[in-house]
Amino acid sequence: HAMIEAGLLENPKVDAALMIHVMAGMPFPAGTVIVSAPGVSAPAADYFEIKVQGKGCHGSMPNTGVDPLTAAAHILIALQEIHARELAMDDRAVLTIGTMNAGTAANVIPDTVTMGGSIRTFDEETRAFIKQRMTEIAEGTAKSFRAEASVTYGSGCPTLVNDKDLSLCCGKYMKELLGQGKAFTVAELSAMGGGSSKSAGSEDFAYVSQEVPSVMLALAAGQPEKGYRYPQHHPMAKFDESVLPGGSAVYAYAALRWLEEHKN
Repeated sequence: HAMIEAGLLENPKVDAALMIHVMAGMPFPAGTVIVSAPGVSAPAADYFEIKVQGKGCHGSMPNTGVDPLTAAAHILIALQEIHARELAMDDRAVLTIGTMNAGTAANVIPDTVTMGGSIRTFDEETRAFIKQRMTEIAEGTAKSFRAEASVTYGSGCPTLVNDKDLSLCCGKYMKELLGQGKAFTVAELSAMGGGSSKSAGSEDFAYVSQEVPSVMLALAAGQPEKGYRYPQHHPMAKFDESVLPGGSAVYAYAALRWLEEHKN
């Protein structure tokens, strides 16, 4: 987002954008390219902090204080009911609490608890609904335990939208460059019983996709049976670097072919 504000898409003006996501642990030969389907392929991400305010006291006299840890524990569990009971089957969303921090001594009830987490959603209506219900549940649950809670939202990113024309063109270009056995569209993989047009992970290239026609490609960089069994973000992940020249060729060929077909 900061790069866009700094002029990434201007001077010279960018007409279209393409990104490659290198993927380890995929069941495809290294160098295989998968072209995302038109539409949303990565969800919006919202990062949040929930602060629960209680009243600290000695652990031997809990009746003299207000325990924010108890309230926070109930808030964490209650938030899971949004997905379980307030969203429809096709409302794809994930709400995750990743951090919970409080206290400095085992025999003292602290004043506050801070929880941090993220939300992933594929449409703005579901996104707004979850954020509203999170605030209501956190505040209401805390109040029932005589504590107070506040929810604040920080950085995130929007949905990644793949342009229809660019997606279809790249499907054709990749087959020209790599051959039928090394390039697939998500639709082709789905027809073969695998693949999905949507990923659960968010992607900050989404900011670019909101500004210009864009498409995301996946580049297989290591099969599990060849020692590349761990996915990205795993501490033991590794990638088959032999795919990098091919990835560079994908960028160059897609740009040249797109210009050839759209600038004449």
